Amino acid sequence: MKMRIFLSCAIGLLLTVTVSAQKARLQAGVNLANVSVTNDGRVDDANMLTSFQVGIVGDFHIAPLVSFQPGILYTGKGSKVVSGDPNGANYFKQTSNPFYFEVPANFVFKFPFASESHFFVGAGPYLGIGVSGKATTEGKTFNIAFHNEQSIQFSNDDPTTFNQEEGTGLGVMRRFDYGVNGTAGISGKSLVLGVNYGLGLAKLQSGTTNNEDNNNKHRVLSFFLGFNL
Repeated sequence: MKMRIFLSCAIGLLLTVTVSAQKARLQAGVNLANVSVTNDGRVDDANMLTSFQVGIVGDFHIAPLVSFQPGILYTGKGSKVVSGDPNGANYFKQTSNPFYFEVPANFVFKFPFASESHFFVGAGPYLGIGVSGKATTEGKTFNIAFHNEQSIQFSNDDPTTFNQEEGTGLGVMRRFDYGVNGTAGISGKSLVLGVNYGLGLAKLQSGTTNNEDNNNKHRVLSFFLGFNL
């Protein structure tokens, strides 16, 4: 039920962004996803996973040089773990690539530098809901290959209850993600080139008793190309 409500709201936002915004852009890009491993947010660079994003972002002028840019994105997150040599007798690789419908709400400062062009920099919160994804394990043991792929399971926990997680269990990822974005780039008459960093604040694992799981939160560096509508 919560998922249907969120998706209905997301579709409504998509229509609002497209119809009501003073400007809007179609956006797609590459995600360099990872998961933090310590309380201070450090990540292991070797665990970075390449994914993608696609969606639409609106632009509402609210003050001189300032815009509000809400949007809706279909975006991939996750990480990977690799050990051993893929050419050796023993090798292990595990990837987790969940996809979310994500709603960013960034406030952006624009600095003109040419006719119809400007630099921009901004920040804001985001809320996401997990809708799909794959977890894959593959490798070799004494040159005997193995491969397993399964859909990621999401719990239907209520994000407003914070530490109380409903419908949870081992091996289940929390459906709701939230955090903050930082974004910057260059916008012209037709094209937008930008970079975004998503700092997740929600614990990923659901229903586990291991306190180390509290360290695990999404970290996503994105490079995107936008087409102004």
